[in-house]
Amino acid sequence: MAELYRETRGSGPDLVLLHGWGMHSAIWGPALERLQEHFRVTTIDLPGHGRSRWRAGGFDDSVLLPMLAAAAPERATWVGWSLGGLVAQAFAHAHTARVARLWLVASTPRFVNAPDWPHATDADIFDQFAAGLAADWKQTLGRFLALQSRGSTTAREELRFLREALFEFPPAPEALAAGLGRLRGNDLRAYLPALSMPVRFLLGERDTLVPAAVAHALQRLGAEVEVMAGAGHAPHLSDPAGFAARLGGAA
Repeated sequence: MAELYRETRGSGPDLVLLHGWGMHSAIWGPALERLQEHFRVTTIDLPGHGRSRWRAGGFDDSVLLPMLAAAAPERATWVGWSLGGLVAQAFAHAHTARVARLWLVASTPRFVNAPDWPHATDADIFDQFAAGLAADWKQTLGRFLALQSRGSTTAREELRFLREALFEFPPAPEALAAGLGRLRGNDLRAYLPALSMPVRFLLGERDTLVPAAVAHALQRLGAEVEVMAGAGHAPHLSDPAGFAARLGGAA
């Protein structure tokens, strides 16, 4: 039996959706209804998020990837948003035969900048969030949600949706710390050239966490990249119909 909470709906080719840090599967919102018209969609709550219980080491590949393998269809297109994109890249690298296509939404193989990876977030930002979790995790998550919606042409509506979705199923504090550590520490750039399936990044033009300027670096790693105009860190909320249409065209 799968340890991670999952739901399956719709019909067609299999599609797996992985949410981002602190959130859960409801974050796919209106886009999910549209995707069900093209796919049999499986949404999975990551450990300690949504309705999945936290398990010690839940964000370590040795623990997380087998749980995902048990929860997911045998072969599917995988879509990962933000932190979920990091997880999807790791799964695709470990279970190549089970991933038909890989869509990475407002995600990147490395979230923290470096001399050879300038278009990313300063490590200090993640360190500040980590320090804030111990003092007041709800306030810290609220700040992160504001950062996610910043810049989008629909920022106010997105922030309201994010806040409502978040506190419907609050995450476990241990899961927040572990997920943030993954965002802070992962560097999966070596994975992308080794992947045999088509890989496509869908970036937000106004994203402040994963700047669209990283597109050229991603292309050099062998991935296709599209930038959604007017979108911030949640393109599936900025333009649900456009987001679903892009994925639906790959059915």
